[in-house]
Amino acid sequence: MAMDLLQAGVDRSVIALWLGHESVETTQLYLEATLAMKEKALAKISAPQGRPPRFKPGDRLLAFLNNL
Repeated sequence: MAMDLLQAGVDRSVIALWLGHESVETTQLYLEATLAMKEKALAKISAPQGRPPRFKPGDRLLAFLNNL
């Protein structure tokens, strides 16, 4: 998100405030990763195969939720 805002011309201090960062220096860490770097990293991985198992809550969780 920080990269999109920066490329749209938004000032770094505004980006830092919007993202809730303590300082502009913190935001700088996120701004250093360019879109090309992200694409290169994604090209090195493959999508997970199959479907993830369906979540089945345990009895304790169901009991807690029923008592809300």
